Amino acid sequence: MACWLLKTEPDSFSLDDLAARPGGVEPWDGVRNYQARNFLRDTLREGDEVLIYHSSCAVPAVVGVARVASAARPDPTQFEPGAPGFDPKSDPTAPRWYLVDIRYERHLPRPVTLAALKARREELAGFALLERPRLSVMPVSAAQRKLILALAGDP
Repeated sequence: MACWLLKTEPDSFSLDDLAARPGGVEPWDGVRNYQARNFLRDTLREGDEVLIYHSSCAVPAVVGVARVASAARPDPTQFEPGAPGFDPKSDPTAPRWYLVDIRYERHLPRPVTLAALKARREELAGFALLERPRLSVMPVSAAQRKLILALAGDP
């Protein structure tokens, strides 16, 4: 199984929101970057672990753990005029944008802030979250995952 980091803005959709969904499951829709889309469509697999990262907030941080709960499928919001993810150039016979369902697992005992991650830059060499631009879907290596969970106090 692989590990991924998914970014979300907690004012729009937070880890608490995911936990509150029926069964703790929500479609991870609205991704509109081709590289992130390719990860969703081609690489994420059901059962993969996901670290949830709150971005664009007072204290950006990895805050919880979830799982990929479905195979990739076309994101229906691309076809819905008025939806935040509407893409008038998307064709239902050849969709551009994909999503997967995500299932809540747990909040981390303590958030791992971006500042804390940057302080460990050397140990996290190659970690996409520490690079620019930051994608909304990023791979996490086994060593990176281990360090992040250790910093969170997650056994």
